[in-house]
Amino acid sequence: QVQLVESGGGLVQPGGSLRLSCAVSGFTLDHHAIGWFRQAPGKEREGILCVSSSGGITNYPDFVKGRFTISRDNAKKTVYLQMNSLNPEDTAMYYCNLRLNGVDYWGKGTLVTVSS
Repeated sequence: QVQLVESGGGLVQPGGSLRLSCAVSGFTLDHHAIGWFRQAPGKEREGILCVSSSGGITNYPDFVKGRFTISRDNAKKTVYLQMNSLNPEDTAMYYCNLRLNGVDYWGKGTLVTVSS
């Protein structure tokens, strides 16, 4: 059974950092790309970064550049999202995603709140 479990969210002050984790099970992480997405209240879900099975990285929106990085540890079956210089506009539920055989799998998300 495919499972993705996000963790690492919480309350952080503007300018702070968080590292989110996506722990996976039920499939071989080495062979698949994993993406991070987020959804702010009242807004659509948007893509952040994606890391391919070979480690290649795809960026999505401009807000990512210079602030967020993605990495993977296949041995630990975990994909990470490092977020720096956070601002209140980054407040959202953060999700990781796997597309396998045409089916999208999502975790339940981890909430990030940026506030003073």
